[in-house]
Amino acid sequence: MDIIGQFTSLFSNFGNLTWQMLVMWIVGGLLIYLAIAKKMEPSLLLPMGFGAILVNLPLSGAITQGDTEGPLSVLFEAGMSNELFPLLLFIGIGAMIDFGPLLEKPWLMLFGAAAQFGIFFTVCLAGIFFNLNDAVSIGIIGAADGPTAIFVANTLGSQYLGAIMVAAYSYMALVPIVQPPVIRAVTTKKERRIRMSYQKGSVTRATRILFPIVVTVVAGLVAPASVALVGFLMFGNLLRECGVLNSLSETAQNALANLITILLGMTVASQMTADKFVRPDTILILALGLFAFVFDTAGGVLFAKLLNLFLPEGKKINPMIGAAGISAFPMSGRVVNQMGLAEDNQNFLLMYSISVNVSGQIASVIAGGLLLTLMGA
Repeated sequence: MDIIGQFTSLFSNFGNLTWQMLVMWIVGGLLIYLAIAKKMEPSLLLPMGFGAILVNLPLSGAITQGDTEGPLSVLFEAGMSNELFPLLLFIGIGAMIDFGPLLEKPWLMLFGAAAQFGIFFTVCLAGIFFNLNDAVSIGIIGAADGPTAIFVANTLGSQYLGAIMVAAYSYMALVPIVQPPVIRAVTTKKERRIRMSYQKGSVTRATRILFPIVVTVVAGLVAPASVALVGFLMFGNLLRECGVLNSLSETAQNALANLITILLGMTVASQMTADKFVRPDTILILALGLFAFVFDTAGGVLFAKLLNLFLPEGKKINPMIGAAGISAFPMSGRVVNQMGLAEDNQNFLLMYSISVNVSGQIASVIAGGLLLTLMGA
């Protein structure tokens, strides 16, 4: 009888299984499927999906249960509650970005700023359903900038961190699906066929080195709360451009960025427990995040169309490049270029769209810092 009792006790944990946990297994499985089969942000969605399954096993030892600490909970406290992981990832991102094309045509930075319109519009809308801290955290999803979304949500103590991260990175991966119909809806065929000649300029090494320093100082004066975000991003770029730390730059771009991305996915998954995730609020957050993303895209395009009203023929801007002002680098820039080629196989917009895309990376970080400053964080 003792043997039978011991055997049946092995299955006693099945009684702790809930339907909400099963839903999270499906969510985790979907994230893994998107990562492997569709190759959508696999370095992040794969650990996030597996982590979601891990933390939704009954009485999972991966997260803290009572007095027993779980490794994912410990990692979250060590690297996420103090925003360390997102900031370290920004060093890697900064080391990957070449600001040269943007520095050749600095006026393109205007489009990066214009494409943040959806963030502030969505904050107002989300404020109807959520408290202000959560509304701001949800609005930043529109930037399609995962690390910034995590940083802002965590700094403001949002209880929806898991849902916000899933939305931010999912929409980053869905750029090729979401952006084209939005762009077509707010442009005419004639506008999409506008050609923009590109003449390559030159950027001195001194300019490349001074740029990250100047941006950090200016951003810090305008939005002090953005200093950590902008500073770590620009420090990574300084590693790239200084010319004397190539090995550190390569390490930041590859080893550091890859390691932190894995840890980021697993630790945020610790917040994707069924009791926090499976509720109507999550669906609303995903919808508001998509709303912000769509309006960011439309905002950049409409800003370009506004400028065209004052520009002479022959100098007009292809409004599609405004859509690249979100932070999803380099996916958004490539999507705009592909759309241009689809309309006219001689219409090469890549250098413009990538430059706007890079400016969107800076603008989204500053927008996040500005929101934190306005919130007094």
